[in-house]
This record gives sequence, C-alpha cells and structure tokens, in this order.
Amino acid sequence: MKKLDKSFISAVLVLLGLYVVYYLITGAFIPCIIKKITHLYCPGCGLTRMIISLLKLNFYQAFRYNPLLFILLILSIIYNIIKFIINNFSTKKIKLNNYIYIFLLILTIGFGIIRNIPYFGYLIPTVVK
Repeated sequence: MKKLDKSFISAVLVLLGLYVVYYLITGAFIPCIIKKITHLYCPGCGLTRMIISLLKLNFYQAFRYNPLLFILLILSIIYNIIKFIINNFSTKKIKLNNYIYIFLLILTIGFGIIRNIPYFGYLIPTVVK
C-alpha cells in the first residue's frame, strides 16, 4: 500500500475508534446534517447505527439501518480478501476498473433518491424490535 493509503486508513480508524468511545460514554449518535437541514435521508443515513450494530454482532439490525452500505461492506471485505490472496500468492495484480467506481457512485446516488420515495419506506433506517 502507498503511504497515503496507510495514513488515510489509520486516520479513519482512529476517528471511528474515538466515535465508538464517545458513543459508549454518552450513548448519543452524531446527527446527520443532511437529514437535519433537508429532512431527507442521505445514502449514508444509518451508517453510524449500522456500525454500532455490527460491533454488537446484530447483523439483521445493521442491515435494516442501511442495506446498501451493509452489502457494500460485505462485498468490500470479500474483494479485499481475494485481492490480498491473489496479489501475494500470484504474479497477477488485481485493480478495479474506473467504471466500477462510476457504477458505485450512480448506485449510491440512486439509493439516496429511492429511499426518500414513500413507496420505498422500508429503505429508511429502521429499528427492529
């Protein structure tokens, strides 16, 4: 990995760790600014609660908070495991095509639009009882 990649990943992990400590101490979530201003659910709404549910090993609740990011997280983990194995034990190198990034961007924007249509209300962050 490049030095920039390692420092970025380290920064994200430190911020995530600090937030988890903040949540464990206060029990409060950081509010979504987009939801506060527009009253619409952004594609990332429910992400923090999803991560907390994953830490509690409550996978179904994590899926209900943000189905798109839950599925993308699983696919990302699988991709990185396969990439690690192939890059370290083969002469081939795996690199994602730019079209995949464009597709993921369009998918995320589309998810953000669709989850705000009343007919698709099951896509909003939901607490399962």
